[in-house]
Formats: sequence, structure tokens, C-alpha cells
Amino acid sequence: MTGSAVKILVVDDEPPIRKLLRVGLTAQGYEVREAPNASAARQSVADDMPDLIVLDLGLPDTPGHDLLQAWRDEGLSMPVVILSSRTDEAGIVKALESGADDYVTKPFGINELGARIRVALRHRLQQQGEKAIFQTGGLSIDLVKRIVKVDGQEIKLSPKEYDILRVLAQHAGKVLTHQFLLKQVWGPAADVQYLRVYVRQLRQKVEQIPDQPHYITTETGVGYRLREPD
Repeated sequence: MTGSAVKILVVDDEPPIRKLLRVGLTAQGYEVREAPNASAARQSVADDMPDLIVLDLGLPDTPGHDLLQAWRDEGLSMPVVILSSRTDEAGIVKALESGADDYVTKPFGINELGARIRVALRHRLQQQGEKAIFQTGGLSIDLVKRIVKVDGQEIKLSPKEYDILRVLAQHAGKVLTHQFLLKQVWGPAADVQYLRVYVRQLRQKVEQIPDQPHYITTETGVGYRLREPD
């Protein structure tokens, strides 16, 4: 993705949305292609693999979830950012668990979408080599020595609190669903209430104002997101 413009495929059945994205993302330096439905999207990917896909869940011929799942089943790993209605929390969760990298809800700002795209592209590159020290603002995590500091002061975390923070740090900037975090830390049968309790305890230790979190933010009805690294 260096040396030439990043190629983005926009899959949405609404012409005004496609135009908004084409104009806005082209202005941000991306090469934008369009598909009005799942069939055209599959053909576009087969003809020329994009670097990232912006995918609407409400397509007329095939649900966006099914299209995404089909790509992942075929072993395609390009980042996918979902477009969804604000009320479709279940759809967002399903898409994320099918392999989407992030989402924005309609109506959205082009700058917000651009930020999500940059995080998704950066996250895929970072997966190739995880850094030993994670730093975002005043929060630092030594992933080798398991030392967590806030503004230079070491913070004592329980094993579960650290495990949650570690998983969030490994995917910093990306929303992680409740079920993904539960599976990573406790196993697939765990209750989401465990997660809420431990995230609350974690915020008490790492956030200056726990009820107004700066580092670990809540994606309502979906999961949590750790602020992206510096």
C-alpha cells in the first residue's frame, strides 16, 4: 500500500452515499471504486483486489453480512469498514464477529470515516509485528514485562484486568465486541457481566475520570475500544 494510492471499494446501493464517499475519499488521496450491490462487489474484488472495502449492510441482492462472510471464508483478509444504521446494533456485532474491522453509523461525517479507514489500514500492518511497548497518551503497557503505567506511575492490575487491557492494546483503535473479549479472556461460555465488572475496575485504575473514559471507550451495545497508539 505504498508507492501508489490506496484502493478503496465502496459498496452501497444509494447513489448519493456513493457520490459522497467518492468525492470525500478521493479528496483524502484514495483511489475509489464503486459497486451498487453484492454481485458487482464480488466481481470488482475478483477483477482487482482493493486495499480496503467500505461495505453497507443493507444491500438489495445479498445481505452485507453474508457477502463479508463469503469473502472471509474464501480467505480474503482485506480490511472492511461497515456502514450501518444507528439502530442496528445486532447487525454491527454480527458483522464485526464475521471479520469486519470497524464501523460507522449513518449519518456519518467523511472525516470520521476517514479516521476509521486509517486505523483499519494501520491495524493490518501492525499485525505483522507486534511492538513490545504500547503507548497512548499517558498510558503505557510493556507487553513483555506486563508492566502498566499511567503518567509514569506503575499501576497494579489483577491478571484478568491485565488480560483485557492486553487484548485491547493488541487491537488498539479497533472496536472489539463483548463476545470477542470474553472468548479471549475467559472462554466462549462466559457471561458479559464479568466483562463489564472488570472493565469498570480497570477504568478506576487507568482513567483520570472513570465515568468519562479517555482511553477505554464504550461502543454502546457492541463492545469496547482502546485509544489508538501515539
